[in-house]
Amino acid sequence: MSKQETDGDFSGEHVVVTGGGSGIGAEIALAFRRCGATVTVMGRNESRLKAFASDNDVEYAIVDVTDESSVKSAFSSAVARSSAVSILVNNAGIAEAKPFTKCDSAFWQKTIATNLNGVFHCTAEVVPSMLEARHGRIINIASTAAKTGYAYVSAYCASKHGVLGLTRSLALEFARSGITVNAICPGYTDTDIVARSIEKISAATGRSEEEALAELLKSNPQGRLISPQEVANTALWLARKQSESVTGQAIAVAGGEIM
Repeated sequence: MSKQETDGDFSGEHVVVTGGGSGIGAEIALAFRRCGATVTVMGRNESRLKAFASDNDVEYAIVDVTDESSVKSAFSSAVARSSAVSILVNNAGIAEAKPFTKCDSAFWQKTIATNLNGVFHCTAEVVPSMLEARHGRIINIASTAAKTGYAYVSAYCASKHGVLGLTRSLALEFARSGITVNAICPGYTDTDIVARSIEKISAATGRSEEEALAELLKSNPQGRLISPQEVANTALWLARKQSESVTGQAIAVAGGEIM
């Protein structure tokens, strides 16, 4: 069972955050570490992960979530260094816009392999020990694109819809096993990914970056970017002992964009 004894205390928990070296993943890792959890961040950029781990008293492991053998190796080493994973945050993902007529098979497969298959591979590594312990939290960082469609990101939308379908199915399958499975669906968030998107929009349209940002913000009724900390706070809430009845949910953190 969970060793959480007080609200917000995650001592005794081993949290793995994929895509944990920057952006939303980094904020989630920091939030859990501040609450006493043992944290392992995973990703592909070793230099970035190593620096982040050193600066923030967390462990790290190199992983390519599209490669099943890489995932098995990373989780095996993380468990050996710490303990069985009790909280998994599937955050690793890619987002690239492209008209459907320019989406070749390689682009499609890469998006699905990273955003959907990666969630499957990582989740498969932690479920057996969670079932044995009768305790676990699986938190999938999806997107508002898991709940609605957007033009020019068909592969991304399809992959995130898949993540939400997997989330809901596993939530029912494990409902009596002490495991909850939920998705967080952020809107446009103040991260490097969005910054790069703004640069691409500006380059493609001739608009200034300020104008490109304003165009993105039209979808958010609050007229602002979501902060990574807001997503991290939602992850903490979902992981709490007191949230054990919350499962199978797709929680939008998007300023009212999706209801």
